[in-house]
Amino acid sequence: MLLRGLVKRCPWCGRGGLFSGWFRLAERCPRCGLRFEREEGAFLGSLALNYGVTGMLFIALLVGWLVATLPDLEIVPLMVAGLAVAVGVPLAFYPFAKTIWAAIDLLMHDVNPADPASMDRFGIWEDPPSG
Repeated sequence: MLLRGLVKRCPWCGRGGLFSGWFRLAERCPRCGLRFEREEGAFLGSLALNYGVTGMLFIALLVGWLVATLPDLEIVPLMVAGLAVAVGVPLAFYPFAKTIWAAIDLLMHDVNPADPASMDRFGIWEDPPSG
């Protein structure tokens, strides 16, 4: 399920093509009807995920730069590279963070087909296709 999120596919049925633009995720999966934002504020987790990935890459850049350039540390190139990471990574990772978080949310709050309230909350129209 997480791998489906990593490749920007529906975590429930595996269908791709969920984005109409880089930043615009469909409300539901076109195949199975899974509602991606299953409750208000559900995508705050994707923002935290995006922030965490950006922070880890920024720290990796900083440590790598320090190891590679000490004792002759040049600050300006480090600041430029850091700014590129701080701005570029969140923009590039945004759609992946959304679909990965949708998969995490589905893992934490599984759909129960026997419970009509669960089906309504999760917005599933049909069972996921087999295979």
